[in-house]
Amino acid sequence: MSHLLVRTVTTRWDAASVFDYLLDFEHAEEWDSGTVRCERRAGDGGVGTRYLNVSKFLGRETSLDYEVEKLVPGRQFVITGGNKTVVSTDTVTVTTTASGGASVEYRAEMTFKGIASVVSPLLTPFLNKLADDTETQLRDTLEARADR
Repeated sequence: MSHLLVRTVTTRWDAASVFDYLLDFEHAEEWDSGTVRCERRAGDGGVGTRYLNVSKFLGRETSLDYEVEKLVPGRQFVITGGNKTVVSTDTVTVTTTASGGASVEYRAEMTFKGIASVVSPLLTPFLNKLADDTETQLRDTLEARADR
């Protein structure tokens, strides 16, 4: 079973800067409420760049290996991560707002594997809370960067 989580935030920070900041997935430590640690393992930030992301969910830490799969410079990137129990495909789309800031749509599609797929329907409220917390943290982080 797949879970699709979609959140959109706006910020005063300009779209080009927001895009560059989010594309460097090591920054996930700052804006993703579930990320404990994220480090680049290979690549220059473009397609094929790999990251190790350690996240905390339901009190447990888990590691996911992520790779940038698609990149539309300044506009959108797709990064896919996974381990033995889950695959997460995250699509980040950044657009310029009428006021010169940015709108960020963050889509995470999570597909659970093995025994985790059996219990995944029970995870829906926890995943929604994680997405809500990340939405708030992302907005706060981008706004704080806009003030720099």
